[in-house]
Amino acid sequence: MDVSAEPSSDAVMSDAASEPASAPAQAGIENIPSTLSHGGRFIQYNIFGNIFEVTSKYKPPIMPIGKGAYGIVCSALNSETNEQVAIKKIANAFDNRIDAKRTLREIKLLRHMDHENVVAIRDIIPPPQRESFNDVYIAYELMDTDLHQIIRSNQSLSEEHCQGRAAVGDCPTVLKFVGCCLPKEPDDWKVEDLYFLYQILRGLKYIHSANVLHRDLKPSNLLLNANCDLKICDFGLARVTSETDFMTEYVVTRWYRAPELLLNSSDYTAAIDVWSVGCVFMELMDRKPLFPGRDHVHQLRLLMESDKEVRWIGTARFLGIPPDNDNMLLSLMYGHQYGRMVNNCHTMQLIGTPSETEVEFLNENAKRYLKQLQPYRRQSFTEKFPQVNPAAIDLIEKMLTFDPRQRITVEGALAHPYLTSLHDISDEPICMTPFNFDFEQHALSEEQMKELIYREAVAFNPEYLHM
Repeated sequence: MDVSAEPSSDAVMSDAASEPASAPAQAGIENIPSTLSHGGRFIQYNIFGNIFEVTSKYKPPIMPIGKGAYGIVCSALNSETNEQVAIKKIANAFDNRIDAKRTLREIKLLRHMDHENVVAIRDIIPPPQRESFNDVYIAYELMDTDLHQIIRSNQSLSEEHCQGRAAVGDCPTVLKFVGCCLPKEPDDWKVEDLYFLYQILRGLKYIHSANVLHRDLKPSNLLLNANCDLKICDFGLARVTSETDFMTEYVVTRWYRAPELLLNSSDYTAAIDVWSVGCVFMELMDRKPLFPGRDHVHQLRLLMESDKEVRWIGTARFLGIPPDNDNMLLSLMYGHQYGRMVNNCHTMQLIGTPSETEVEFLNENAKRYLKQLQPYRRQSFTEKFPQVNPAAIDLIEKMLTFDPRQRITVEGALAHPYLTSLHDISDEPICMTPFNFDFEQHALSEEQMKELIYREAVAFNPEYLHM
């Protein structure tokens, strides 16, 4: 994953599909050094200077397929199941307590969930020594790419491919690793975009039914395989839908952040995920981000001068922020919160200034801030995006509604006419048991988190319980 495409301060790496390994890195995978350890129960692989120590059932070929802030992801063969999996090594997993809790949260959440459009954990690899371990290895089902890579490639998939009729040998080189067919003409109706949207919503319906908000939906967290199957990943920021105790954590990559988050609302709902889906879907249809705000420094620069790199953002006056020197000095004092506010102005340009009724849910500070902005009339999505199917535009407008109370729900989106050809309520299962976040209520020590993750590992590998 190319983190330079998104705000680096907000980026959270996806689990099993990150920045692809380079061609030279993928060459010579048969020669990766390996050494048996701990009486042959474990095997160590030297992945370009990174030691991967996994149980001996994971055999070559082993290939680096991604890297990120957490470490590295490799594919390997589980010799017991004959399945290729993606193994993520989280190095020094307990050095940062927040990151450690996110790891524990994701493990518990994904073990609880069982859905075709949610990535599955195949194994938590037990550590060789229970008393002293620092690295965590998680094996996921292996996917081929993510939606960010597809969008960045600027190539379309074909209807035939999404229906499983395409031959990999017919694919262009840039996307051969996912088996995508030749790009279509720009004015073709994008059937594959429809299918991707349906799967995102289908998975999100299940997640919300488990009483969980994902809180970080973005293209890089939507994994794909060669059959165009889509799976939602990266639940490290997920939270319960019915509690507000934890709602102040920094969430959602800036480009996909709902207005209520931009305005610092801490009491938000599942509607934040729907907004993110609307942004992702519009990016998929238009092949570029809808609200591409960078860090707050760049946002402030946009207030003071035109930026040719962002064609649809003009001068500070166009943004609706008064070009007042005193205000600029104040904005520098507010730091990243002011950056959030400016990004909200980008949103206002498209969806229009909200009415008094639409801002009733906001706190008084947020209301005062909105009142000082230059008013905008809502733009016509149809005129701004003439290449997009009108039915898709109608759904997107309902997803990108300012007031979260009026925003379409996941169930409503699935039932929208745009998705009529795919919607089947009998094939859109829900989670029968809500997820329990009780472990989040306590301040866990490093040793307690280690013990909880160890228990998750031996649940997959009971033979290691007494070793």
